[in-house]
Amino acid sequence: MEDRHNIKFIPINPVEHRDIAIRFRRDSYLVSFGTNQYLDVDEYLQFLREKITKHPDGFVLVEEEEEVIGQIELSIREYNGREIGYVHLYYLIPSKRGKGYGIVLQNYARDFFQKHQVSEFHLRVSPSNKQARAFYKKLGMKESSLEIDGRVIRMIGIV
Repeated sequence: MEDRHNIKFIPINPVEHRDIAIRFRRDSYLVSFGTNQYLDVDEYLQFLREKITKHPDGFVLVEEEEEVIGQIELSIREYNGREIGYVHLYYLIPSKRGKGYGIVLQNYARDFFQKHQVSEFHLRVSPSNKQARAFYKKLGMKESSLEIDGRVIRMIGIV
């Protein structure tokens, strides 16, 4: 991977970055589920506005040498009576996948979760997304349970 110092994290502005955020979210659905028909754009934009208000540093575009190459969406939420970190989205453009950039996204997420003093983080992944599941397992995450009628697997990691 190229020098990590070339990576910048830009807070998402839901107006200014609307089109790129939607494009990345659509592609993430396609990669995860084989379709993006379940993405409700208006609902997604409302979600971004609400979450960015609470955690502006958790919703960022990933930029390398003035090219936007990815997006991260992170928050803190309650789960079973305690606060945990939650990864809503790790996204990289296709040309950057499998080249070590995922570790950069994960390092950013760990820093975010440490800053917010949570010791555990969760995410959901499609059972068919074998590449993502292998990456998360490589990070030490464990599969916890099937959710949403078996369409996703909850995975848990330690900060």
